Amino acid sequence: MKRKTFFFLAMAGLMAMSSAFITEKDTPNCNVRTPEVDALTAPTDISPNRNHTNLNTNDMKTVYDFNVLDKKGQEVSLRQFEGKVLLIVNTASRCGFTPQYEALEGMYERLKERGLEILDFPCNQFGQQAPESDEEYTQFCSLNYGTKFPQFKKIEVNGENESPLFTWLKEQKGFEGFDEGDKLAGLLDGMLRKADPDYDKKPSIKWNFTKFLVNRKGEVVARFEPTHDMVDVEKQIEALL
Repeated sequence: MKRKTFFFLAMAGLMAMSSAFITEKDTPNCNVRTPEVDALTAPTDISPNRNHTNLNTNDMKTVYDFNVLDKKGQEVSLRQFEGKVLLIVNTASRCGFTPQYEALEGMYERLKERGLEILDFPCNQFGQQAPESDEEYTQFCSLNYGTKFPQFKKIEVNGENESPLFTWLKEQKGFEGFDEGDKLAGLLDGMLRKADPDYDKKPSIKWNFTKFLVNRKGEVVARFEPTHDMVDVEKQIEALL
C-alpha cells in the first residue's frame, strides 16, 4: 500500500511540475510565482569547476574541508562528522519524492549507532517545492516524518549561488542517468530533456532528493538520483559501516 501511495504521489507531483515548467509561470502546488527561466535548467549551464564563492574546490580533498550553515544560520564545520558514513541529500517538502523522508528516518534510526549520519539540505530550486522558511521546514519534517538527523539552512545546489559543498560533490560524482527500473525515470527524463536536450551530459543536480554517499575517510563513493531504490541505498551504506 505504501509503495502504491508513494507512486501516485510522485506521479501527480511530477506531472504537475512538468506542465507548470513547460507551459505556465505559476506553480500550482506551491502557490508561488516561478521565474521566466526555471532553475531546473538554467543552472545546468554552469561549469562544475566554476568558482562561485571565491573558494577553490580543487583544494578541498574531503568533505571535512567544508563549512556550512546550520538551520540557525551559524557556520559549522563538517569535520564534526569525521569518521562517520554520510548521506548528503538535497530535499523539498512539496515534491513527489518527499515521502522518501520516511525511508531516510527509518534508515537513520537503524544505522545511527553504527556510524551513519544523514545531512539534510533543503533546496527550493526545483519547481519551488520548498518555499517555507527554515523554521517552518524543520517543523514540517518533524511533524510529518519525525526526522531527527541534522538539517541545515536552505541552500542552492546549482548555479551562481550554489553551495561550494555541492560544487565539490558534483565534481566527485556526476550524473550517470536515472534508474531504468523506476516508473518515474521516463517522466523525469522527458521533462528535463524537453527543457535541455543535453541535460544528461552535465553534472548538475537534476531534482530533489539526490543523494551523495561519503565513506569514513570523507570521500564521495556514490551518487543516487531520486529514482534510485531506497533499499539498495541502505545496502550500500551498510557495506561501509
